[in-house]
Amino acid sequence: MATTDELLVRVKTNLILETNEDDELLKLIIESAVDYAETRLNVRVKYGSLRQIPLRVRQAIVMLASHWYESRDGSTGGFYADNPAASTKTMEAVNNLLDSARRHSL
Repeated sequence: MATTDELLVRVKTNLILETNEDDELLKLIIESAVDYAETRLNVRVKYGSLRQIPLRVRQAIVMLASHWYESRDGSTGGFYADNPAASTKTMEAVNNLLDSARRHSL
């Protein structure tokens, strides 16, 4: 899917990740983040291009995939080690973006 490859670039930029070592893992995480967004919005994202995804939804997917990558071991390790509440705030921000996209864009 072209959109997954385009999102991969965005997520890696967001993570400041320069290696290709985790690309396959990141693609799976991105697909899960897209699925989360689809479920939250109650729509299927069947876009051929990243430009067709509303900006708020795109940002939510990037934030969510980055968050899941950083906390992929199931703990509050990595980025969230010194502030576990940041994880909750990230999910609130993702959900707020998706909810506002549903109200205004879809």
